[in-house]
Amino acid sequence: MQRAVQLAQTFAAQAAATDRPGAFPVDAFQRLAAEGFLAAPLRHDLGGCGLGIASHTTYDLLRLLKQVGWGNLAVGRVYEGHVNALQLVQTFGSAEQIERYGREARDLQKVFGVWNAEDADGLQIVPLAGDCYRLVGAKTFCSGAGYVDRPFVNGKGPDGAWQMCIVPMDEVKTRCDRDWWQPMGMRATASYKIDFTGVELGADDLIGPPGSYLRQPWLTAGVVRFAAVQLGGAEALFDLTRYYLQGESRTEHPYQQERLGQMAIAIETGQLWLRGAADRLAAYDPLFGGVPQADSHPQQAQLLAYVNMMRTAIEQICIDTMQLCQRSVGTRGLLPPNPIERVMRDLTLYLRQPAYDAAIAGVGTYALSRPTPADALWQD
Repeated sequence: MQRAVQLAQTFAAQAAATDRPGAFPVDAFQRLAAEGFLAAPLRHDLGGCGLGIASHTTYDLLRLLKQVGWGNLAVGRVYEGHVNALQLVQTFGSAEQIERYGREARDLQKVFGVWNAEDADGLQIVPLAGDCYRLVGAKTFCSGAGYVDRPFVNGKGPDGAWQMCIVPMDEVKTRCDRDWWQPMGMRATASYKIDFTGVELGADDLIGPPGSYLRQPWLTAGVVRFAAVQLGGAEALFDLTRYYLQGESRTEHPYQQERLGQMAIAIETGQLWLRGAADRLAAYDPLFGGVPQADSHPQQAQLLAYVNMMRTAIEQICIDTMQLCQRSVGTRGLLPPNPIERVMRDLTLYLRQPAYDAAIAGVGTYALSRPTPADALWQD
């Protein structure tokens, strides 16, 4: 973890240089590859350390993602997608696919991702003769476009079911709409719109049976990853606020002390949520989310409600931290080149993850369905 801290400090120092349209933190991913972090999410027998796929390592994974987010939220966003993709491969892929993609992550240092968002027209996977398929349509918010080598590009098959597939971007021709991505923050994620129409894949590029991506608990339990990255952004703001006030000799003001006290409580609360979510995933099953072949787990509803609580709580922690930071540093502290301005923009955009209201409602639904006393509601 100490090496991750050092890398995050480097990422923070380089973040301003890539905070512009068309840029991407290439050096950051070269460093992640050189230090073995691209292969780390692979199982031990594949040359990794099982980070995140072995449930007992979940807390280490969340701490790593938080640290990367502290350094640069854009790097954290793309790296979290890489971890997500390798978890999906190892959960739903065939033995041959797991070996092949594991080798590409380990030996060829390929960056993986998950490009699932799309506009109303969406993306279709059209069967051809000879176990071949043609893609028709586009994906949006393709984070790391032009740099992610093996993205999951999921679409609808003829029966309307959602099918996962991996596109070898260095072997196909696509059309990238860079003008589509004009954000207020997270500029360095290069989250463009990409049209895959005409791309042809083989059956060995399809991962799992139709509907696998939407299966629980894998779909919802994955929110713990992006929440950890977001908490890293809040920690960065906490540190930057302290440094700013110390540099301005404004640490003795009682209102500043009160605001920093509130921020410290919020950040520590986030740490406890990371620990709580990791402990529950570790107790749920030795593998992240279990195995697809197993029957429904009796604690699935509880796990899903808990990770939704964690995701919601960390979002509020980030919002509170941003507001307290703004009040503490004032207008002068929010002007570039002060890094507070960039982190504030990045975190504001990154917090806008989908299904926020549904996540809270799911927690309420679980609580209302149980007769359990409050102090035992989240116990096995």
